[in-house]
Amino acid sequence: MISNRHLLILAVALLMFPQIAQTLYSPALGDIGQAFAVSPQAAAQTLSVYFLAFAFGVVTWGRVCDRIGRRPSMLAGLTIYAVACVIGLFAVSFNQLLMAQALAAFGAAVGSVVTQTLLRDRFQGAALAQVFSLVGMALAASPAIGLFSGAALVQGFGYRGVLAALLLIAVTLWLWSWRALPETLAQPLASVGLFETLARMLCDTAIWRSALWIASFNVALFSYYSLGPFLFQRIGLSEAAFGYSGVILALGSGFGAWLNKRLLNAGFSALQLIRLAGFSCLLGGLGVWGLQDSGAFVLPMVLVVLAFGMAIPNILGSALVNYADRLGTAGALLGLLYYLLIGAGLMLAGASQALGETLIVCSGVALLLTINVGKANV
Repeated sequence: MISNRHLLILAVALLMFPQIAQTLYSPALGDIGQAFAVSPQAAAQTLSVYFLAFAFGVVTWGRVCDRIGRRPSMLAGLTIYAVACVIGLFAVSFNQLLMAQALAAFGAAVGSVVTQTLLRDRFQGAALAQVFSLVGMALAASPAIGLFSGAALVQGFGYRGVLAALLLIAVTLWLWSWRALPETLAQPLASVGLFETLARMLCDTAIWRSALWIASFNVALFSYYSLGPFLFQRIGLSEAAFGYSGVILALGSGFGAWLNKRLLNAGFSALQLIRLAGFSCLLGGLGVWGLQDSGAFVLPMVLVVLAFGMAIPNILGSALVNYADRLGTAGALLGLLYYLLIGAGLMLAGASQALGETLIVCSGVALLLTINVGKANV
C-alpha cells in the first residue's frame, strides 16, 4: 500500500492541477482572440464555459467515484482532459476551441472532487484538517505558477504552447496515477441515491453553513482578481504590478495555511480558527476600503488571503463528517452548491465594483455563521 506521505504528494499535484490549468490558460485569451479574429469579450467566454463545465464535472465525477471507485474515475477524467487538449490544438474555429475547453473543464473537475474524496477516505478528524492545511499551502502557489508560466508560454509559442503544456501535464499525472494512486473505496456504493443525498443535504444546516463559509472566503479572494486590475488602472499602476501583487498574495495564503497547521497542533479547534480567519478578513477588508485610492491597498489584502489559507482547510476537513457512507456523491453536491454561491457572489461583486465593501460583507457573513455552532457541526 502506498504510504501516506507519497499519497499526499500525488494528491497535492492532482488538486493543484485544476487551478494551474485554469490560470495557465488565462494569459492565452488575447492570443486566442487574435488567432480566431474574435473580440476580447468573446475570447473570455472560454473561461465562462470552463466554470460551467467544471461544475457539471464535479457532480458527475463525485457520483461516478462512488460507483466505480476513485482510481478508475481519476484515470478516466485525466484521459478526457488529455483528449480535449488534443482537440484544442487542432481546432480550426473558435466554436471548436470552446467545445474543447468545455470538455477539458469536465475532465479537470476529477482532480478536485475525487482527490478530496480519497483524502477523506484515508484521513479523519484532526488528521484530515492537518492534511488540508498542507494542501492549502501548495494550492496557494498555484495561481502564481499558472499566471507566470502561461504568460511565458504564450509569448514564446502562442495559445497552442499553453495547450501543449497542459497536455503534457495531463499525461504525466495519468501515468503517475496509474502507477501510484490507490483505490480507497472499500466497496461500490451502488445503493446511494443522488436525489436522496441532495434532499438530505439541503435540509442539513451544517452543509449550508459549510457551503456559505467556503463561498464567503472564495468570493473575498477572487473578487480581488476580478476587480483588482481596474483598481490598479484607476490609480495609475501597470498590469505588471498587478501580476507581481499575485505573488505577494500567494505567499500570504501559504503563510495562512502554515499558521493554521501550527495552531491546530497547539490545540485550537476548527471553529476557533474559522472565527479567527473571519476577523482577519474583516480587518483586511477595512484596510482595503480605507486605502483603495492608493497602491498600498494590497498590503491589507494579505490579511484576506491569509484568512483564506486558514479557513478553507478547516471547513473542508469537517464539512462531510456525517456523510461517510457516500463521500463522493456528497462531496460533488457540496462542490456544486458552493460553486453556484461563488458564481453568484462574484457576479454581485462585479456589478458593485467595490472591492473593500465586498470584503467587509464576505467577512461579516463568515463571522455571523460562527455564532451558535454546535460541536457536532465543526
